[in-house]
Amino acid sequence: MEALKQGADALFILLGGIMVLAMHAGFAFLELGTVRRKNQVNALVKILVDFSVSTVVYFAVGYGVAYGTHFFVGAEVLAAKNGYELVKFFFLLTFAAAIPAIISGGIAERARFWPQLMATAVIVGFVYPFYEGIVWNQHFGVQAWIKALTGEEFHDFAGSVVVHAVGGWIALPAVILLGARSNRYRKDGAISAHPPSSIPFLALGAWILTVGWFGFNVMSAQTLDKISGLVAVNSLMAMVGGTLAALVAGKNDPGFVHNGPLAGLVAVCAGSDLMHPLGALVVGAAAGSIFVVMFTLTQNKWKIDDVLGVWPLHGLCGTLGGVAAGIFGSKALGGLGGVSFGAQLIGTGMGVAWAALGGFVVYGTLKRLTGLRLSQEEEYDGADLSIHKISASPEREANW
Repeated sequence: MEALKQGADALFILLGGIMVLAMHAGFAFLELGTVRRKNQVNALVKILVDFSVSTVVYFAVGYGVAYGTHFFVGAEVLAAKNGYELVKFFFLLTFAAAIPAIISGGIAERARFWPQLMATAVIVGFVYPFYEGIVWNQHFGVQAWIKALTGEEFHDFAGSVVVHAVGGWIALPAVILLGARSNRYRKDGAISAHPPSSIPFLALGAWILTVGWFGFNVMSAQTLDKISGLVAVNSLMAMVGGTLAALVAGKNDPGFVHNGPLAGLVAVCAGSDLMHPLGALVVGAAAGSIFVVMFTLTQNKWKIDDVLGVWPLHGLCGTLGGVAAGIFGSKALGGLGGVSFGAQLIGTGMGVAWAALGGFVVYGTLKRLTGLRLSQEEEYDGADLSIHKISASPEREANW
């Protein structure tokens, strides 16, 4: 029976890892559909190569930073218990690799390729796993201190803060340091639209992410005996809440409609194992509304050229999720309890501060040492031709 349980747990978390791996195709197509046509190839290549760099760095360094272990032992040791520890690494790697995938959307269309890979290595090797280890592996006694102070530990079941808020708040300084795309904000005050290249691809990316998210959330149980249908239904309710709120607040704009479910899913990750489904619906709706309002503000009022809106979507909605777990996870609002609003505020604030600091240090250093953005001519030609020497449809363009 023990061998059967080990095999079932390994299969369970492996399937979760595969589902979250598939989400990276969602990141790729969401970015591909949102950027202009001359930057589509770059979007696809970045996500795949960022994932590959993340794998090597997280295997060699990052997993050890977070969990105090390593894989530099014999294969017979690694294969023990059906290789559960290895597939657990695979699952958690897909979370870690989501950080550069998130950042990629914010800095799209004008970032240089190799400096971004350097940033990925530092972020996945140290910045992200340092905070991951604090929240999910009791590092430095921080969780014990929060519990002594508030009565409960900081709760983040599936990464509203650990993954999404951290990714979004690292992306914000990267976007600011990089600067807006050429001609996005004109000297006369006019704003150039820079419209998406493909709504169908944008929608495809959103759907792939949405489906994969049920692996992201449900499989965060990590063993089969801890699986919870409550997590699945709460994820579903937050998804539709975000969609409907974005539909109304965004006045039926398809870009907002397809980012709405993502906003809701980001926000529900932290408390998806605690909330009542109606609470999850409210949290999702709040996140969808926040995304529409804050995306509009950042782009049109504050003139922060965050191409995919990753700071509002992941940074702010992830922050909301961390705090909302302390509200809607409470028994007073139909939740399971065992969570403290004060603990959620402290843990979320720590994640936001660490990510923003890490983003400024990593991207500020790279800007000084190597430069971050393409030349004006390269940006005008597009990242596809400037970096990869090919466009998204070379045969058709040759025939023209």
